[in-house]
Amino acid sequence: MFRPGVPERQLWVIEEDGQLQAFLVARFSAAECELENLVVANQYRRRGLASQLLRTLVASGRQHNLERILLEVRESNQAARALYAKFGFKENGRRKAYYRQPPEDAILLVLILHCTSSSAPNR
Repeated sequence: MFRPGVPERQLWVIEEDGQLQAFLVARFSAAECELENLVVANQYRRRGLASQLLRTLVASGRQHNLERILLEVRESNQAARALYAKFGFKENGRRKAYYRQPPEDAILLVLILHCTSSSAPNR
């Protein structure tokens, strides 16, 4: 937790020989998690680090018995959108002109972790 009284946040870092390669920050609440930031340093991209961090986040979400993981991504960030799609995230909405410099919509994504209905199949 970064401050008392706020939802729990977790930070995962990948580093080697003192070099920060990637990190992920997520905020946890009772039923869901919001992926707040996922960053891979330019020179370490295309090495699977973002996938490694996402696998860790999904496992932690399941361990916390969460229902879903939420995030937003720039509409133009096709690489990130493809990565999230590979993990099963689905488009769930849009925030018009959410980003600035340059102005751009945010695409809202959700990954359902646990079925809330007792009739739903087990995962």
